[in-house]
Amino acid sequence: MHTRRTLRTGGTLLAAALLVSACSSAASTSSATSAADVALAALPKATPAALAPYYAQKARWRSCGVPGFECATLKAPLDYDKPGDGDVRLAVARKKATGPGKRLGSLLVNPGGPGGSAIGYLQAYAGIGYPAEVRARYDMVAVDPRGVARSEPVECLDGRDMDTYTQTDITPDDGHETTELVDAYKKFAEGCGERSAKLLRHVSTVEAARDMDIVRAALGDAKLNYVGASYGTFLGATYAGLFPERAGRLVLDGAMDPSLPARRMNLDQTAGFETAFQSFAKDCVQQSDCPLGGRATTPAEVGRNLKAFFEKLDAHPIPTGDADGRRLGEALATTGVIAAMYDEGAWAQLREALTSAMKENDGAGLLVLADSYYERDADGRYTNLMFANAAVNCLDLPAAFDSPEEVEKALPSFEKASPVFGEGLAWSSLNCAYWPVKATGEAHRIEAKGAAPIVVVGTTRDPATPYRWARALASQLSSARLLTYEGDGHTAYGRGSSCIDSAIDTYLLRGTPPVNGKRCS
Repeated sequence: MHTRRTLRTGGTLLAAALLVSACSSAASTSSATSAADVALAALPKATPAALAPYYAQKARWRSCGVPGFECATLKAPLDYDKPGDGDVRLAVARKKATGPGKRLGSLLVNPGGPGGSAIGYLQAYAGIGYPAEVRARYDMVAVDPRGVARSEPVECLDGRDMDTYTQTDITPDDGHETTELVDAYKKFAEGCGERSAKLLRHVSTVEAARDMDIVRAALGDAKLNYVGASYGTFLGATYAGLFPERAGRLVLDGAMDPSLPARRMNLDQTAGFETAFQSFAKDCVQQSDCPLGGRATTPAEVGRNLKAFFEKLDAHPIPTGDADGRRLGEALATTGVIAAMYDEGAWAQLREALTSAMKENDGAGLLVLADSYYERDADGRYTNLMFANAAVNCLDLPAAFDSPEEVEKALPSFEKASPVFGEGLAWSSLNCAYWPVKATGEAHRIEAKGAAPIVVVGTTRDPATPYRWARALASQLSSARLLTYEGDGHTAYGRGSSCIDSAIDTYLLRGTPPVNGKRCS
């Protein structure tokens, strides 16, 4: 929150809600779910004198151990309101344009999250897997946002504590289990506050977008060209809102709606996962190896069968063969299923994993899916993805819920949105209530008046960034062109639609955006 890994939760145990935050206890139900009217204001065009040294930087490129790629380190102010209070070191990587053809500048990429490593994405995919014509004309560039991966990563828990955290029951059945869940959220938050106290107040999306403008200047580009997926669309749209005259060719794939408070965002996303699950269910029962039903089984019955399996795991976790002794309970199993909802290419793997778990009492396959989602390696080490994700989300918006009582009141709406995932996603939205730093952001519209055309891409059955969000962002941005993929999975570019890829490549290479409202399948 996925492109292979574009989306993550706000540090939630279930790992599936995007910006898990929303209204304070003083907010009414309507304000918790209504879109904001206030628009993000553009920054002054002139660079403030106090920031001039940062904008005067030049990237000093060096080898970074991956053939064909170079790395550099730039500085940004920790606090843009107080530039003298210290710096944040930003890790940047690039792969120079290969030619032939005239170089068009730099193309920054971001895979989402928040918390996904843009440099990891560049080196593993974008720098080698983007269309050859695009890589020929652009220097492919990535910067890990502040607090992420190589850019002064936020740290919270060690591997053993994260294992405990990810296995905590996220559908509490009684007061004791609710207390255990709240205690897990508190321990996670306290760990972040203890290990990353100084940085935790300064990892907002607005600050990360301002950092990108410093990177743009250091690269020598007059305008920022950018492809962002999932949360990366929020980052890119924020950049356009702050610096509309410096926005070049921007592609926002798997778009978020910045005008939504987090409770509404979580509810929309819950419905999105239900939509994706319905597609999976319809496909599953047509396959001979579907463990959730046969050809006559309805999607609703498939969902009830899966929910019954989750409840069985809640009472009796099953073995996985894990070297650290982890068993598969409801929390990890749900995460594994949700991980497969991001890409229909993973549905066969999910069927196999469910078959092993349901019929052979072997939870290894679902554990593999959950571990890949959390970015946990075989040695029990986690990347900082989940830590950065929570840090950014809990700073960008006020908490979705302030207490377990608020979650309980909202459960019917979440369970209506998704009978399978609703309960867990509602409780997962409680994490920011215990965050050690008060949110600095709020829901807002982004108009970016004066920006060049911005291509907003939405997938009709996207589980993590529902299609309505793409329509909403396109309606807000003054120069948006909405491009629709009628299909499954999270994001659209580079996922098999020649229609989508051609439209985006033409825009990146020629500057010609697709006709607003263009649809592809």
